[in-house]
Amino acid sequence: MNVVYDLGNGLRLVDLSKLVDPATETRRCKLHRFNTGGPIPDFHTNFDIMSHLGTHAECPYHHDDNWPDVTGIPLTTFVGRGVYVDFKDTVKPYTHITKADLDREASKVKEGDIVIIDSAYKLEPFTKATNTEVDKRLLINAESAEWFRDKKVKAVGFGDGVSIENCNEDVKPFHDILLANNIIFIEVLKNLDQLQKDVFFMSFAPLPIVGLDSSPVHAYAIEGIKEFSCV
Repeated sequence: MNVVYDLGNGLRLVDLSKLVDPATETRRCKLHRFNTGGPIPDFHTNFDIMSHLGTHAECPYHHDDNWPDVTGIPLTTFVGRGVYVDFKDTVKPYTHITKADLDREASKVKEGDIVIIDSAYKLEPFTKATNTEVDKRLLINAESAEWFRDKKVKAVGFGDGVSIENCNEDVKPFHDILLANNIIFIEVLKNLDQLQKDVFFMSFAPLPIVGLDSSPVHAYAIEGIKEFSCV
């Protein structure tokens, strides 16, 4: 499966989504394909999946019954100017991303951006290796959430270099502070090493199903669109 496409005229598309294979997926993902057309094939597929499958957009309803579900958030939230902030190895492994760390990247970030954070300390999330001695990913907490809230970004995405399952004391306030302000999460993005630009157009629209707290998305970046290319 291709993850990078040349669109011509200086435009380049990068697929940022996790490929989901029901045969190997650890989260709920079952497909039932059947023919409804008798002798004339007319195949349909029933799928039984969880809302937090693959690369997914988490909306405020994820943490509070009174906050918006995926249909209560404007569609414009899920498209816009994407900014890739790769801390590489500038922050010590398995330490929290501080406001000072984020301030060093502040010149890139504008109000209304979709910000993706990552580092060199990559590990597949939600595995047996989480929070073991091999897990060196950077950590988020209330302090980093407050920075994104004050910058008025509209979404925060995560590469494999940032942990989003460290501990409740970190993860809950990070979610609550941002989701309370209708700032969406994108967990977890792939193929970020294929990006050639730090700023690009991005889309990650969810399925418009009433009552969903989260939805699998097909996230992608398009590099080279003038209006979405300025730092």
